[in-house]
Amino acid sequence: AAFTISLHKADNTTVTIKPRAGISPSCQIRVKNATRSELKIKPGENATFTFTCRAPEKYFTMKIQKNIDCVSGPCPFGEVHLYPPRLPRLNRTFVWDAKASTKAGLELKFSAPWLRQAEPGQTCPDSVGYSITSCIDTATVTIGSFCRNGSVSGIKLLGGVVLSLRLPWDSPLTASGFSIANRASIKRLCIIESVLEGESSVTLMSPNYPLGFPEDELMTWQFLVPPNMRASVFFHNYSLSNCERKEERVEYYLPGSLSNPEVFKLSDSQPANIAGSFNLSLQGCDQDAQNPGVLRLLFQVVVQHPQVNENVTHLVDLSKEKNMSVTIHFEGWPSHVPPMSEPMCLICKDPRTCDRVLTLASGAAYRISFLCKDLSRLRITAEKSISCVDLRWCQRKVYSLSVPKAVTQLPVQLHRFIWKLSAPSQLNIEITSPSLKLQQHVPEQRCNTSYSYSIVSATPTTELIVGVFCPGGAIEKIQMRNNITIALKTFGKGFLNDSNRQDLKMSFVPHIKDECTFTVSPGPKERVHLQTPNWPYGLPPYVSISWYVVVPSKQVARLGFSRERMGIACQMGRAYLTVKEEAAGAEETVRREDELLPKPRDMHHDFWVNVSNCKPSEKMQLALQFWVTVSDKQLDLGVIIAAVAGAGVLTAIGLTVCCVKKKRKKSQTPMVGVYNATVNTQAPGRQKPFRKERQNNESHVYAVIDDAMVYGHLLKESNGLATPEVDVYRPFDGPMGPVPPSPPPFSFRKDMKCSSNPEEPLADTDHDTYTFAHQKPGQLEDTGDTNEKDHEEMSVSLLEKKEQDGLAE
Repeated sequence: AAFTISLHKADNTTVTIKPRAGISPSCQIRVKNATRSELKIKPGENATFTFTCRAPEKYFTMKIQKNIDCVSGPCPFGEVHLYPPRLPRLNRTFVWDAKASTKAGLELKFSAPWLRQAEPGQTCPDSVGYSITSCIDTATVTIGSFCRNGSVSGIKLLGGVVLSLRLPWDSPLTASGFSIANRASIKRLCIIESVLEGESSVTLMSPNYPLGFPEDELMTWQFLVPPNMRASVFFHNYSLSNCERKEERVEYYLPGSLSNPEVFKLSDSQPANIAGSFNLSLQGCDQDAQNPGVLRLLFQVVVQHPQVNENVTHLVDLSKEKNMSVTIHFEGWPSHVPPMSEPMCLICKDPRTCDRVLTLASGAAYRISFLCKDLSRLRITAEKSISCVDLRWCQRKVYSLSVPKAVTQLPVQLHRFIWKLSAPSQLNIEITSPSLKLQQHVPEQRCNTSYSYSIVSATPTTELIVGVFCPGGAIEKIQMRNNITIALKTFGKGFLNDSNRQDLKMSFVPHIKDECTFTVSPGPKERVHLQTPNWPYGLPPYVSISWYVVVPSKQVARLGFSRERMGIACQMGRAYLTVKEEAAGAEETVRREDELLPKPRDMHHDFWVNVSNCKPSEKMQLALQFWVTVSDKQLDLGVIIAAVAGAGVLTAIGLTVCCVKKKRKKSQTPMVGVYNATVNTQAPGRQKPFRKERQNNESHVYAVIDDAMVYGHLLKESNGLATPEVDVYRPFDGPMGPVPPSPPPFSFRKDMKCSSNPEEPLADTDHDTYTFAHQKPGQLEDTGDTNEKDHEEMSVSLLEKKEQDGLAE
C-alpha cells in the first residue's frame, strides 16, 4: 500500500523514517522509482512512498518532531494533537519541543487517567511512554519517564520543555493525552502535581534520577489529598551531595501546621498521618567543585482511610530494661520488602512520626499507635544483650530469659526474641529450664509447640549450632563455652498463652572442659532422642560434647545408638565415644571411629556419654544420634529361679532336722533337766525394775538343757582336747567363704544401763555371770550311744568351769 504525508509549513513539523537499530536492511522505502533506506519529510513538503516488504514495522521506526516557539510568538494553548494523520503503522515517537522564557514557564496538563512516574529502565505495560525534559538556556534536566494510569495530573516547568510520546506500531491511541496551559512564573525547576484519590500509593523521583539533582536547585511536589484521607511520606532511597554552602533539605507545607514550612533532613523520619493536601519541596546546595557528589531521592506517598484505632495508643515501657531493642515491622522484614502498591501498615511513635518499621530502644517508655487495617501483617523482633562485667557479682546472679510483658501485651505477634550472651574467658554460660525442661528437635522427636529456642555458640572464627529446642522435654541444663546467641521463635498465636510459663534461665558458671555439656533427666517410662550439635553438618574438628543422663530411682535406662558406626574417617587424631556409668567399679566403654558402636545396653545408675571429634577427612563429618529409654526395674528370671530353688533347699533341710530331732527324742530319756528347789522361779513384776542381787536372787543359776549334749561334739577340735572359753568373744580367724560366718550362740553385752521406766520391757542389762546347773553322770541311763560319754564329759567340763567362775565372784 502507498502512503502519502503532507506537511504544512506553518506546523513546523518534520517526519523521519529510519531503519531500526540492529536490524539487517532487508526492506527498503520506494519513492517513485527509487528505493532508499531512510526518508525525511520537512515542513511544507509532500511525499508518497511504499515499502518493499509486507511487515515494515519490523525494519523501520518513525519520528515526528514539532517545534513550538513560545518566546517570540503566541503559545498554542490547549490540547496537543497527533499530527499528521494517517501515518504508516510503525513504532513511532512524537516529540514536542517547546521554547519558553524562564520568566514565564510552561504548564503541561495530562488528561485522565494521568501519568505514573517509572523508574529508570522500567517499561510501561502497554508500551506507551512519556519522557519529559526541561530546558533552561543550554542546560537540560530530565524531569522523568512516565507511563499511563497514575496520579501525576500536571507539571509546571521553568523555561522550555521537550515532551516525547512513544507509541508501538499497533497502538490504537489517537490523542496525545496532554495539553499546554497558561504560562506562569514558578521560580523553581518544576512543580509536579499529584492527585491521590481514595486509598492509593505513588512513587516519585527527583529529576535526573538516578543521576544527581541540579546544583542549588529547588523543586516541589504538590499532593492533592481528600480531607477525609490520611497521607504518609516514606523515603526509600536517597543520597546527599558534598555541600560548600547551604544544606540539602526537604520542606513541608502541612495542613493545620503552625510552623510551615516544616524542615526535615533527608535522613529524618518523614511526616505521616497527614490529613489533607500538602506540599513537599527538595532544596539542593552549592556543591564542592572538586567532589560534588550526588543528590537524589526516591520516595513514596501512601494514602489511607483513617483507622478506627488510630487514636488508640499502646504503652511500651522499656524504662527498666537494659541493652534491649524492640523492632515492629512488616512480615518478612528485612529480606522481603512488600510491593509499594500493597496497602501499608504503619507504626506511629507520635501522630506525625509513622513508618513501616519502628525501633524502640531500652531506657524509655513509648506510646505507639497503628495505622493498619490488618495487624496480623505486622511482627515484632526484639534483641537483648547480657554480659558479665563484675566476675563476683555475675556468678551469684541468675538471669531470666523470658519475653518481657511490655512486648507480649502488644496486639502484634512476636516473631523472634534474641538474647546475646557474652561471658568472660574465666567463665562459661549455663542454660537451665527447671520446670518445663527442654526437648531437642530431632527427626524422630519433632517439636510441636508454640515456640522454640535456637541456640548457637560462637567465637570470632567458628560457629557451633547447638541445636533447636522446645519446652516439654528431659534436658534440664546446657553448659556452653564461648558467646551464646539464643533466638526464641514463635509459631502462631499460641505463644500469647504460653508466654506466662516461660522458665528459661541463664547464669555464669566456672570453666568447663567440653565445648558443650547436657544434663538429661528423663521421666519414668520416657524415651528421649538426642543428637550431636551442628546437625546434620557434623561437629567441628577436635570438639568434645558430653551428656550426663540421670536415671530415676527404681528405674533402669536403656541406651542405644541410631547406627553401628560413627561414619567418619580421621585425617588427624582419633574420634572417641565414651560411655561411663556412675557406679563403684563400673567399667568405661570406649569406641574409636573405626570400631563398632556399643549395642543397646541397660544402665542402672546415672551415666555419661561423651563424643570427642578428630579432624575428619573431607566430606565426612561426625554427626551422631542416640536414644535413652527409661522403664521399671524387672527381676532377672535366673534370679527368680535361684531364689525359688534356694527356698526349696532350705525347706528340705528344715524338715530333715525336725525329723532327726523327733527320732532322737524318742530314743532318749524324756527328762531334760534337774529341778532346783532353791531357785526363785517367780517372774518379776512390771511395776518396778528387775534388781538382781546375789544375796537374795538366784536367777543366775539355770538348769542345763540336755540338748546341749547333742551339739557338744561341735565344740571339739579334731583331737577333742580344746575347751573354748564361754564368756569371752573370740574373733573368727578361719577361712572365709562366700557367705559371712554365723554369729556366736550367746552374746554377752557389757556396760548397758537399766531402764528407769517401769513401763518399758525388761532389758537384758545384768552385770552378773550366769551359772548352769548340770546333771550327774549317774543320772543318765545307758542308751547304747558310743559317743554319750564324750558328750557328758564335755558338758561337765563346761559347767564346772562356769561354777568356778561364779564362786570366784
